[in-house]
Amino acid sequence: MLRELTRLYDEYVDGYRNPDGSLPSLMQLKRTHTGFVVKNAELIADGEKFDAETREAALAAALLHDTGRYEQIKVYNTFRDSDSVDHAVFSHDIVREKGWLDALVPDVRRRDAILNAVLYHNRREIPEGLDALTEACSHTVRDADKLDIFRVLEDQVEHTDWKGDSRAFWNLAVSAPPNPVVVDCIEKGLPVDYQHIKSLSDFVLIQVGWMLSGLHYRTSRRICRERGHLEFRRSFLHQLTDDKSIDRLCDMVRAADGE
Repeated sequence: MLRELTRLYDEYVDGYRNPDGSLPSLMQLKRTHTGFVVKNAELIADGEKFDAETREAALAAALLHDTGRYEQIKVYNTFRDSDSVDHAVFSHDIVREKGWLDALVPDVRRRDAILNAVLYHNRREIPEGLDALTEACSHTVRDADKLDIFRVLEDQVEHTDWKGDSRAFWNLAVSAPPNPVVVDCIEKGLPVDYQHIKSLSDFVLIQVGWMLSGLHYRTSRRICRERGHLEFRRSFLHQLTDDKSIDRLCDMVRAADGE
């Protein structure tokens, strides 16, 4: 199922290629991201010892989670949902309309679990009362997505002119202190409303907050530690601001991470 689903997905993405066969840079960013999210989902599924059905459904949801990003960039030229569309809803609707899962996943329960995991992957919290398969798929995609968003930020910082072209960072102000509302939410372990993200410092601190309360699985937290994502963010944030909340929040992550 996954091989054929990947073929259909890549065929869809190919429709956005330039005449020379390349994808526009931000679309290529998302196709690369999707590949890494699938790999992260595999690591999570193996680390958490998922059964075969759960593993396959979780990987399918990971592959499809950002399907709407290509059309979002084509139409709106931004990844910022508040300036365009909710990309999770957009992705869910495109996948459903394309009918890719109808023949490949005849079991309605499994099909709905995959679609709902796509729909829920960017919400601050997933709904309560989900069946076990939908819950596992949703948590896997959300964790796998966050783990690669960590990588994407680091790659953008190290290999692009992010100060000159900050579309990948929502065109946020670069040299500005964090919003106290964002800092307060992270300290209290509360979800941050994205309307409060005013600067690149806020954008990065959101990711620090994920390390405190946003990664569901033990395997995900272990991967985060092993890849050194916290240390990178501490260093980068010090390039953006001298606000004292930076070390305080990063130290909270280290203190909480006793596993």
